[in-house]
Amino acid sequence: MQPQYAAFVGTVTQGDLPTEGMASLYIEVAPGNEAFRLVDIAVKATEARPGAQIVEREFGMFEVHSKSQAEVLEAGRVVLERLGLSEQDRVKPQIASQQVITNVDPYQAQLLNRFRRGSMLVPGETMLVLECAPAAYINFAVNEAEKGASIKLLHVSSVGRFGRMWLSGSEAEIVTARNAAVAAIEALSGRAG
Repeated sequence: MQPQYAAFVGTVTQGDLPTEGMASLYIEVAPGNEAFRLVDIAVKATEARPGAQIVEREFGMFEVHSKSQAEVLEAGRVVLERLGLSEQDRVKPQIASQQVITNVDPYQAQLLNRFRRGSMLVPGETMLVLECAPAAYINFAVNEAEKGASIKLLHVSSVGRFGRMWLSGSEAEIVTARNAAVAAIEALSGRAG
C-alpha cells in the first residue's frame, strides 16, 4: 500500500487499520452475504487482519491486510480453494469512464471538497475521475496511480456497481497517473463479466 492510499483507507475502514507498506487483498462477491463466510475463512486460515466487510443487496466486499505479503496471498488462495475457484475465474475488470478536468474552477473545487475524505482539491489543479467495474478493483488502480505519479488522492469509493477515484495534481502528473491506473486494470486477466 502506497502512503496516501494507506492513509485514505484508514479514514474509511471500520476494522483493523492498515499502514503504508502492507499488502492488501480485496474480494468482491455476489450474493453479498457470502462476504461474512469468506472473511471468516480468510482470518482463521492466516494472520491477515480484516479492515473492511461491506454487504449490500447486490454485492459483498471485504478487505484483509498484513505486513506479510505471503499471508495475504495465502488468504486469497484459501478463499478461492473453498469456493472451488481459481484466479482465472474472476471477472476481468473494465474501465467504465475516465475524465481529466483541467484548471478546476474554485466553485467546483469547493463543492467536491465537501464529499472527499482525502486531500483538498485546490482551484486550478487538474483532476482525474476514473471508474471501473467490478468496484473493488479501483483500490488496485489508485494504488498503482500513486506509484506512478506525484498526485493527491482526494477520494476512493469501492462499493457498489462501480469503483470511483478522484485524484488531483498537475496536468502532466494526472495524465501519468491515469495511464498507470488504466494500464494496471487492463493488464489483469479474467473472464468476461
